[in-house]
Amino acid sequence: MAQIFSRSADTWLRLVALAACAGLVGSVSVALLMQRSDYRTGRGWIPAQPLPFSHAHHAGELRIDCRYCHAGVERAAVAGLPPTYTCMSCHSQVWADSPVLEPLRRSLRERQPLHWARVVRLPDYVRFAHAVHVRAGVACAQCHGAVERMPLTYKAEPLDMAQCLDCHRDPAPHLRPPSAVTLADWHTDEDRRVLGERLMRERHIDPRGLTDCSVCHR
Repeated sequence: MAQIFSRSADTWLRLVALAACAGLVGSVSVALLMQRSDYRTGRGWIPAQPLPFSHAHHAGELRIDCRYCHAGVERAAVAGLPPTYTCMSCHSQVWADSPVLEPLRRSLRERQPLHWARVVRLPDYVRFAHAVHVRAGVACAQCHGAVERMPLTYKAEPLDMAQCLDCHRDPAPHLRPPSAVTLADWHTDEDRRVLGERLMRERHIDPRGLTDCSVCHR
């Protein structure tokens, strides 16, 4: 009886099966890497803004408190952006004729707000409240990074579900006293875990309830 398959058929079958397995493993690995990549999360991305506002100058060099511009951060879900008249309280005197600030002056003349591009945008199904986190002792820098060193503001952290869950499962190392939440140069000699666990007791923070789906999702 004539041989149907060549002697090399077995070898080719094994090679094809091995290549298929390698391709499957490679595809899954690439997908997992892409899931946490800066390309997907937008970390490091600098959006175009109506004027080149520098946190490094305002928050770093001038040490303007975060709450002067983001007035809702302690009492509302949204931190808010400063209205034009807040900016003009300084810039009617400082750099008043600078060409780079013409969009700001036009905003005041035309009584139209500046349309700032959002640096951090969470999905619609995520419920995040700034005031809750600030009152708990979560510092601005925990999510937004060292904005006092950013000439142009960018997304410093992935702010994905994994990062939120890491903090919700173990809040202690991430907490500060309320008076230090907005301070860029805050430092403590106390062990952060010891400090955080004490703050959790004082604020009645129980991590067992912080990972329920309903805490973050509508």
